[in-house]
Amino acid sequence: MKTLSPEQKRRRWLILGIVAISYVLSFFQRFAPAGIAQDLASAFETSAASLGVLAATYFYVYTVMQVPTGILADTLGPRRILALGGLIGGAGSILFGFAPTLDVALFGRTMIGLGVSVTFIAMLKLIAVWFEEDRFATLVGVCMLIGNLGSVLAGAPLSALAQASGWRGVFIGVGALSMVLATLCWVIVRDRPSFVGEPESGGPKFDRTVVLNSLLAVVRNRSTWPAVLVNTGTCGAFFTFAGLWTVPYLMQVHGMDRALAASHLSLWFGGFAVGCFFIGTISDRLGRRKPVMIASTHLFAAIWLIWWSCVTMPQWASFSLFALLGLATAGFSLTWACAKEVNPPLLSGMSTSVANMGGFLAGALLQPLVGWVMDMGWQGEMVSGARFYNVDTWRHGVLVVTVCAIMGAAASWWIHETRCRNIWQPPVN
Repeated sequence: MKTLSPEQKRRRWLILGIVAISYVLSFFQRFAPAGIAQDLASAFETSAASLGVLAATYFYVYTVMQVPTGILADTLGPRRILALGGLIGGAGSILFGFAPTLDVALFGRTMIGLGVSVTFIAMLKLIAVWFEEDRFATLVGVCMLIGNLGSVLAGAPLSALAQASGWRGVFIGVGALSMVLATLCWVIVRDRPSFVGEPESGGPKFDRTVVLNSLLAVVRNRSTWPAVLVNTGTCGAFFTFAGLWTVPYLMQVHGMDRALAASHLSLWFGGFAVGCFFIGTISDRLGRRKPVMIASTHLFAAIWLIWWSCVTMPQWASFSLFALLGLATAGFSLTWACAKEVNPPLLSGMSTSVANMGGFLAGALLQPLVGWVMDMGWQGEMVSGARFYNVDTWRHGVLVVTVCAIMGAAASWWIHETRCRNIWQPPVN
């Protein structure tokens, strides 16, 4: 990498700061329905299945956009897609805040998912081109820690603010902030450093044949799929329950009030943020991926068996389990490294995108599935305008998530140990 001027070194931190704040909003929008699930159910007088579809719409769009976003980052550049994504996501958040009906809310949620789906990949691209290679993993970990602040805000803080001033105003305000950040991205962010005497580049050209062949190479590589399945099981269970069902579950099964239930959700997110920051470092220092993955996913699945049992417990125990659940959830972040290290180095972006699709696809499918399963056992009871489900019905819904978590744990045994380096070898003709 060429030496940057002092001004460029200052600019890169400003660029990263703006994008990191955008990433915070991305996490907030992902998990916000969980903190206000009861409010949404009352506002739109909807069933659990319809509420699941409303929350999952974000994941539908995000899943579809994973691979295209990587291509757009290489062709249009991070600056353009961040600015455009911020405007679309901001408009969707404002529309969601004003939505008079469930259909309008669904459309707004779709726009939110489309807008924020570009943030993570664009951030990785900017870190890669603006910072030294040996700082990449550290900066990604720091940005994930910062981004997870959005998920923490989507728990107890959002629940408290929604009760105090109404949930609609929160989303309208977040939408306005998103548009401000989109403007800052356009004005301040640059796709790459420019150097004196270096000709202006129009950006890399998009070769459709090369992209499709690269994608097929990753998908056809059997070593890619264990990482995809671990991501699908662990991340899918996380997105499904943390994204919508945690607060209603704790209120209706464990008798918590809304503030206490939301604080448990924030603790889960906080543990996940801390875990994401440290788990890569632990794996790198051990020089192993597989043992760390097995340990974290099995702990994650074991805790889900406890939630499935719906057993009563003291408050200190539930808080401890949610903190531990957050740390265990972070194990899925190693799937990106596992997928990258068994594929050609030049296809690292494609391989991580493929691995990342699993969790978002699972979230998209399981959120409405859990709602449908629970609606099947609903006895017709309503509380504060929202459906109330008995413990047996919750067991059926949580079982769906528990099976998903167990699948992720089982898949961890098929992870290829890379010893934290790329082990891909070209096929012998």
